[in-house]
Amino acid sequence: MWPPPLSETPLEFEVKPRTEGKRLDAYLASRFTDYSRRVIQKVIDAEAVLVNGRAVKASYRVRPGDMVSIRLPDLPDTTPQAENIPIAVVYEDEFLTVVNKPAGMVTHPAKGNWQGTLVNALQYHYDTLSTLAGANRPGIVHRLDRDTTGLLVVVKDELTHRRLAVQFELREVQKEYLALVYGAPERHSDYIEQPIGFHPTCREKMASRAASEGGRDAVTFYEVVERFRGLALVLCKPQSGRTHQIRVHLTHIGHPIVADKLYSGRDRLMLSDLLNSARPGSPAATADDVTLIDRQALHAHRLRFRHPMTERELNLTAPVPADMSRTLDALRSHRAL
Repeated sequence: MWPPPLSETPLEFEVKPRTEGKRLDAYLASRFTDYSRRVIQKVIDAEAVLVNGRAVKASYRVRPGDMVSIRLPDLPDTTPQAENIPIAVVYEDEFLTVVNKPAGMVTHPAKGNWQGTLVNALQYHYDTLSTLAGANRPGIVHRLDRDTTGLLVVVKDELTHRRLAVQFELREVQKEYLALVYGAPERHSDYIEQPIGFHPTCREKMASRAASEGGRDAVTFYEVVERFRGLALVLCKPQSGRTHQIRVHLTHIGHPIVADKLYSGRDRLMLSDLLNSARPGSPAATADDVTLIDRQALHAHRLRFRHPMTERELNLTAPVPADMSRTLDALRSHRAL
């Protein structure tokens, strides 16, 4: 039911010059990041936002010196709830656990994804997890995108968390990913050194951006593992940990990841794509067609790091998931060189 109870005491502030010309709803959503733009728009519609003492529309363009007053609803309780979701454990001891995350699972709760996350599952299976990353991210040191499968480390106490976080910060943790890409890189192996920042127009995407545009340094080594007609299996070794790094870098060199809708524009690979001479992804599916993979074909295959407490070297792998394995079998049958 809308509107929910709003705060009795409004928040009041003055618009600064650097935000001149922004829509009011966008301006407030960027200022109050715990609320979605949709919620902000509803607050404006309920006339709980006043600019210079009067109600305005969400499309109002803010100006320097505008005095804004806003009454916001209480935030929901976002403490992750325990959910009995199975997790695949690859390694475990008293200090940490390494899991094989499936496709479709968000790492930790965030706006729009409060349930069904890896953290919800961890809350059910473990009594003690590190809280250094915050109440919404117990045990989390690093993350994988929703549709990226593979290895992810979970820590159980703060000291283990601190020590492992230092290894990530110093880039001492070796990560290897397997990716299926459109086309085939000319070189057998190479590296991509291209800064990454927020996409200038699409808030869901990252992009290759110069440092002057907010880009942060990012390096990915890659080598071609197997070539097919029109596609290739590539091993990627990111030396940094930028958001969407491998996806952005492979797109940058002209070989986006298969079925990565955000960066390739295609959300699946069908068997008919391989049987046609056209480039994979062309519309030729039939009623009895087979979906080979319907998420980005990216898998965190290997992790190598020094155990933060015992100093023992860990070298862990996760098998290729079923959808990527099925795709590779089809490629070997229908697109072998």
